[in-house]
Amino acid sequence: MMDPVERLYLDALMAEPAVPAHTLRPQLLAGARARRRPAAPTAAWAKPYAGRVAAMDALLAEAADDDWSRVIVEGWTLQELVAHLAAKDGLLAASVGAPVLGPPIDTTDSLARTRDLQAYERSRSPEQTRRDWRAQADALCRHLADLDPATAATLDGLETRLGDHILGRGLETWIHTADAATTARIRLPDPVAEHIRPTADLCARLLPWTMLLSGMDTGAGHTLHLTLTGDGGGEWRIALGVGDTAPGTPDVSITADVVAFCFLLGGRREPATFPAELGGDLALARDVLTAAPALSGP
Repeated sequence: MMDPVERLYLDALMAEPAVPAHTLRPQLLAGARARRRPAAPTAAWAKPYAGRVAAMDALLAEAADDDWSRVIVEGWTLQELVAHLAAKDGLLAASVGAPVLGPPIDTTDSLARTRDLQAYERSRSPEQTRRDWRAQADALCRHLADLDPATAATLDGLETRLGDHILGRGLETWIHTADAATTARIRLPDPVAEHIRPTADLCARLLPWTMLLSGMDTGAGHTLHLTLTGDGGGEWRIALGVGDTAPGTPDVSITADVVAFCFLLGGRREPATFPAELGGDLALARDVLTAAPALSGP
């Protein structure tokens, strides 16, 4: 059976025979993308995650057979990368009582669960892997509609607000979608501003913790004025010490692009060459940037 893109392509060729085929194909693909499966219904605070799941699924829908065996990141093929996303989503789903697909969970460690799920998915087709990952993610989205974002949830031993865990899942899905798109040499649009803003807010609030995990005690007692430019950006005053009770008068400033900043926290930008305007205590500003990817992982 002819797929929808091929059907549209043929119809267009028949209707406009004078237009070269190579000029029509990108327009038809764009039209097909516009009719992609929508994001699952969910709570307003979970929409950044639901939106990135839909974007990743749209990318996977265009993957050819050889795309699935291409190495994307961490030595993982595209199919193994999708299994990794499903593994972490599933652990969070289990924490809040949402459905989990795949083999029974016998570990709460995300890398161990990733290995288990990747081994399971290697015996299945890429389309089965994609289908179950999306079904599990959509079920989680629907489950979140009835939950408070302040609900406690645990992932990788970290118990914190469910809303923050979901933003973290959205950020990781965004980053891995970009990993896959880069490998396929496809340029994807950024999320909408109302999805970028809460994600950037999470990244900003994580800075005291990234400094702590990096072994940098230079932040305690200091306040950062962070300005993120572009759609979804904004300004934050951040107390850089985990034990600080409130931000004070800023003694260091950083201005950067909001999307680039999110990808810095996600481990996809190099701190030493990260484009940013620094002010105040320059050594401290560089420490903040150096420490920023500390929570990023596979």
